[in-house]
Amino acid sequence: MARTLFGGALSAVIPLNAKDISELRQIPDNQEVFAHSQTDQSIIIELLEYQSQVQDAEAARYHFEDVAASNKAVENGAWEVRGLEQLSQSELSIQECSSAWLLSGAQLVSKFNEEAKNTVNIHLCLFRLPQYTTDILVTFNDPVCINPLSSSAVGNVAATPWTLQDFQGVLQSFCLLDPGVFGLDQLNETG
Repeated sequence: MARTLFGGALSAVIPLNAKDISELRQIPDNQEVFAHSQTDQSIIIELLEYQSQVQDAEAARYHFEDVAASNKAVENGAWEVRGLEQLSQSELSIQECSSAWLLSGAQLVSKFNEEAKNTVNIHLCLFRLPQYTTDILVTFNDPVCINPLSSSAVGNVAATPWTLQDFQGVLQSFCLLDPGVFGLDQLNETG
C-alpha cells in the first residue's frame, strides 16, 4: 500500500520492515528517510533544487557525487559509478518529470564518523521536474561489505534485506499528488 510523503504531497510504496526515521530523530524538511528495521539499509527521498547547469544524465552523476561528499567518501577510490540508465516514462507513475535516471554505484562510508569504512551499494533515481525547479532524488543505500570494526557489524543475519526489486517498486509507485509542495503557490500569491 502506498504511503503518503511530505504531508500528503507525494506517495510511494515503501518496502516492508521500514521504520520512519523522523519518528526517531529530526530530519530536514526536504527529506523523508526510511530505514530497514533489521539491517542498515535505508531509502531517502529528497526534494532538491533543480540543477539547470547540468544535463539530465550528468545531473544524476552530480547528485551522486554530492551524496559522496556528504558521506565523506570523496578521496580517490572511495566511490565509483557502475551504471547509468534512463528510465522509461511508461514504467513510472510520476508523469510530471521531464526525465528519470537510475544510477548505480558504490561508496566507502563510515558510520557516525568511525574510522571503519563499509562498502555501500548506492542506487539513486533522479526525477527531473524543471517546471517546479526541483530535482527529486530517491536513494537506496545497501551496505554489502561491513568492516568488522564498524558499529554496523552487529547485524541480524536472519533479517530479510530489501532487494533491488523493492527499490524499483518505490520508483514505479512514486506519485505527485500536490505540486504545492514545491512552494510555487507562494510565488504566485506574492508575485
